[in-house]
Amino acid sequence: MEGFVSSFSGFSVNDIAAAHTFYINTLGLTLQDENMGLHIVLPGGQTVFIYEKPDHQPASFTILNFVVTNIDAVVDELKTRGVRFERYDLGNGAAQDENDILRGLSAGMGPDIAWFKDPAGNVLSVLQSE
Repeated sequence: MEGFVSSFSGFSVNDIAAAHTFYINTLGLTLQDENMGLHIVLPGGQTVFIYEKPDHQPASFTILNFVVTNIDAVVDELKTRGVRFERYDLGNGAAQDENDILRGLSAGMGPDIAWFKDPAGNVLSVLQSE
């Protein structure tokens, strides 16, 4: 559309201080701006705006995916930082392994992926596609 200059995505949390600690300290992302929320720089240079909403309801789907080159190393590192990974019954015969990773690559079912939540209950993932 003519006139669009840039874009970014955003999502809510119920506690902006907890989100700041998690996204900056635990995940190691860069804070670009803290005006009216958290403007976070994602790997690759994109940005996302995180804002506090008193009646926040976590999304029931993955809102942010981090593409990684070595999912096992990233999952292990995040676990040392206190991240707890989610386990899902996907109902299609696919199952997560003992490290909480769904091995989609070896099964020909998409990427290897592991899900976790931020302090507000929003679902995030790390995934490896090759």
